[in-house]
Amino acid sequence: MIRRNSFRIGLAAAGLLTTFLACSSYAAKSSRSSGGDSSPITVVIDAGHGGYDRGGIPGQRVSEKDMTLDVAQRLGRALEASGYRVVMTRNSDVFVPLGTRCAIANSYRNAIFVSVHFNSATRRGASGIETYFYSRDSLALASAIHHYVAGGAPSENRGVRRRGYYVLRRTNMPAVLVECGFLTNPTDAAYAQNASYRQKLAEAIAAGVRSRNSVASSFSTTRVATAESIPLQPYIDQTRVTGSKKSRSKRSARKSSRRKKKTSSKPAEIEARVASSDREG
Repeated sequence: MIRRNSFRIGLAAAGLLTTFLACSSYAAKSSRSSGGDSSPITVVIDAGHGGYDRGGIPGQRVSEKDMTLDVAQRLGRALEASGYRVVMTRNSDVFVPLGTRCAIANSYRNAIFVSVHFNSATRRGASGIETYFYSRDSLALASAIHHYVAGGAPSENRGVRRRGYYVLRRTNMPAVLVECGFLTNPTDAAYAQNASYRQKLAEAIAAGVRSRNSVASSFSTTRVATAESIPLQPYIDQTRVTGSKKSRSKRSARKSSRRKKKTSSKPAEIEARVASSDREG
């Protein structure tokens, strides 16, 4: 009887130990993948453009769609190595409509969305890194990613900007769009065509994803987080039109619309122009 009881106690202890070790392993993996959150995080990675949508502007030598896919795939591998669940909106040279990209992202709970792009302009001198967000809960993610990407790039830091791009407005989660340099700028383009630099970009974006909880998520008058390791980046809110612009005459408005717009003349979501069902508004 004593031997039988001892055997049962041993089995129970072994079972408890196995359960404890399994739970500890899962908790450790969850903590690594979510930056301390209670459950794993899914990162939906969106490689801009693809298929017949080459990206960029007419006559641009370096194809944006190829650069974005390469960086996105490298980013996916870097995040998977850190324990994240990775979902790609495209993993080959295919065109995916904006609405489909958002639907893919919105089908996952407890997720974040990162759209990878490169910029272009008619002015060859335009260069640098920009990071876009739209919703309030996306600012910390944008700030963290921009901190690492712009900090390690050899070109200009163009800041964090708030703008209502389709994939930022229609995703129900923290979402950012990263412009990794101007492919129409000789220096930026040369770096982008270097595989080791694209790997560096991917690792910088991954570092921002992992550090997204290290910045304050709320707005402040100074745009700087207090007592945190990564400051909130200064940003430009480009979603609002001032009263003076609203009161322009129709004639000046027509002239303005004909003028080549913005330093980065390509909207980061140029897909909206090639897929009529996904046009803004």
